[in-house]
Amino acid sequence: MAAWGLLIIRLIVGLTFVGHGAQKLFGWFGGYGIKGTAGWFESIHVKPGVLAAIVIGLFEFAGGLLFAAGVLTPLAAAMIAVTMIGAIVTVHGKNGFWATQNGYEFNLILLAVVVGVALTGPGAYHLF
Repeated sequence: MAAWGLLIIRLIVGLTFVGHGAQKLFGWFGGYGIKGTAGWFESIHVKPGVLAAIVIGLFEFAGGLLFAAGVLTPLAAAMIAVTMIGAIVTVHGKNGFWATQNGYEFNLILLAVVVGVALTGPGAYHLF
């Protein structure tokens, strides 16, 4: 049963990050693409915005795919963890803990999930 639990966690969390990366990179799912995301990054003093949009988008997209597939799980988790730490430091940390106040609660939960899975392993159901 643990293998099924890990698979569900990996699929939901990983594919959600794929979606967030696709928003940044391609403008899919209501996202703004590289140009729009770069502008937002610049507005919060993350510069250069285009480079940040590409790197973070790739970390979310590729990290999410790898995490969902259970391939190179520690690397995938690290890619996702970096984006969550960055979100906490640049956006959510100043707002306190609670997500209802745009705080870092949700980012911290996602960080805990990906690190926990990386330390546990992907489970029996993974590509290789």
